[in-house]
Amino acid sequence: MIIYPDIEIQDGRSVSLPRGRKEDATVFEISPLKAAQNFQLAGAEWLQVVDIDGVFQGGRFNSGMICEIIDDVDIPVQVAGGIRTEHHVDWWFEHGASRIVLGTAAIKDNQLLRHVCHLYPDKIVVSIDVRGGYVLIDGWQTRTSFDPITLGRSFRDLGVAAIIYTDIDRFENHPESSLAGTSEMGTELDLPIISSGTVRTLDDISLLSLLPNIHGVITGQALFSGTIDLKEAITLARESGVDPSLAEEGVRPQRASPTPTGQTIPPNYTTMGQELLDLHRAHTEGAVSVAEYQTARQKILTRFDQ
Repeated sequence: MIIYPDIEIQDGRSVSLPRGRKEDATVFEISPLKAAQNFQLAGAEWLQVVDIDGVFQGGRFNSGMICEIIDDVDIPVQVAGGIRTEHHVDWWFEHGASRIVLGTAAIKDNQLLRHVCHLYPDKIVVSIDVRGGYVLIDGWQTRTSFDPITLGRSFRDLGVAAIIYTDIDRFENHPESSLAGTSEMGTELDLPIISSGTVRTLDDISLLSLLPNIHGVITGQALFSGTIDLKEAITLARESGVDPSLAEEGVRPQRASPTPTGQTIPPNYTTMGQELLDLHRAHTEGAVSVAEYQTARQKILTRFDQ
């Protein structure tokens, strides 16, 4: 599973929109370019860069800064935000984008999506943003009548490279939110699914890596705020494997119990992700054998799924 650090740019600044509203943006002191450089140094395999002004207005508003990032880093950049015409698509590929993300345009204009997928095979990603079971467009401002599974299936034969599934309920910390919707997307669709809006802790990385067909995770605020260390997140994303038993019912909370490793790792874990990460470190440092590692890892996952 690939971690996509998410750099959202509004008025030239690195931001996050906690409730999806541009007027409530959290502004980070680090510049978008410096953030991109730091993510690359931490081992990022991809970056996603979003023109937030473009999301709400359509068009290119922070293209100069985004192009500076594309030119500076040595890893592929996926560009999103305000890309709603064939001209916009062409322009971004001419200026070095590795992939582009269509959201509103993909849903409103199926012919455009079909055409650009033909022109740029395996380079067009579609974003499906969901709240309360329905797909939203126009920067989460307009609710459509589409359900995400039916919409996703309609993209299957067009040559779409992947689908970004944004769980807005979980992103907004709705008390009843779970990973069930994300799990269903991965189970029902044979397109690669990239999860968005679902990561606040290392535990979330571990849970998502257990779900079927989740090829990537987009996370921004947790990285900018320091809640998650990118190197540790990448380690967990590469370490865990799919648990088919989670396909139908999604992810349930982990039950608290002592660590099964027998090592001198603190037993009072607050997240399964941190426990798996410490076990991985113990294994790579030679403190546990391969057999002990596999047994301990399975016990952690089994305990989580009880």
